[in-house]
Amino acid sequence: MARAGEPGVETAADRAPQELIRGRVHGASPVRSTAPPEVKIRREMTVVLDRRNGPEPDVSVVRAEAVTGPEITRYRAADVLLAVEVVSPDSEARDREAKPHKYAAAGIEHFWLVEMTGTDPHPVVRVYERDPVTKAYALTGIHHDRLKTAVPFPVDIDISADALKAL
Repeated sequence: MARAGEPGVETAADRAPQELIRGRVHGASPVRSTAPPEVKIRREMTVVLDRRNGPEPDVSVVRAEAVTGPEITRYRAADVLLAVEVVSPDSEARDREAKPHKYAAAGIEHFWLVEMTGTDPHPVVRVYERDPVTKAYALTGIHHDRLKTAVPFPVDIDISADALKAL
């Protein structure tokens, strides 16, 4: 298993601009440095799911061609590859229940749920992928110290308590 400090392994200190701090997202996304040029990382932008639903995921990974200028304030669900919700006490039910269901129904293929659990001062990231048959999310991993996944693009981020303390 790759560890912090090894070549090619990104730590929380390497990408300090965006972290989960006390249940909040701050700065630029930790996945930004691992994202390929064909996608863009956006924070708290409206995602139009249908005529009546336009939630704002904490972080969205969108197709680069959908970013047509700085005046853009919303994206179509078809342009979103990944929606990330950071659970906080005031949004717990929406982030865990309502939003994942709506994102999956709208066709967003990937969803991450980030939350602080237990007494450890670091996040747990639950990674979901949309099942094309049921059109619902299926859990594909629960990440405690390292977030490593190949979809929607390769990500390998140290989210351990030690890495977050180094901020």
